Amino acid sequence: MPLSCPRCGIQMPDNTAFCPGCGWNTAQPVLGTTGGIRDNIAAALAYLTFIPAIVFLVVEPFKKNRFIRFHSFQSIFLTLAAVAGGLVLKLVFLVLSLIPLLGHLLLLLISVIVFLGCVILWLVLVVKALQGEMFRLPLIGELAQRQASKA
Repeated sequence: MPLSCPRCGIQMPDNTAFCPGCGWNTAQPVLGTTGGIRDNIAAALAYLTFIPAIVFLVVEPFKKNRFIRFHSFQSIFLTLAAVAGGLVLKLVFLVLSLIPLLGHLLLLLISVIVFLGCVILWLVLVVKALQGEMFRLPLIGELAQRQASKA
């Protein structure tokens, strides 16, 4: 008998972990210990910089754990998106710096907002990883989910 999604009520196949209607994760990962480190700690460490994320994708016991792989890929993709966003901001800053006083005030305001947004996003991702959740960011999370599912 097919299961129904507790969030949207759509009937789901028996062998799926995600609802085809709303994408809700119906099977939370079972967290354990991989390589001497608890899975949620390893996943949170992946968000420190992209270096631990790359290590977790290459080193043997970690690269087989889907939960750690997901957070590692999401961390790497987020870093790439941040670099691309930084390049776009450089262009915006270049244009705004041509405006004498207002441009510099706008530069300061944009810088503070972007910095606070990045810090808050980083904190949310670390906390969600520590809670054992596979919290997916829009677009980036979907890419990370696909990559983590590949073995």
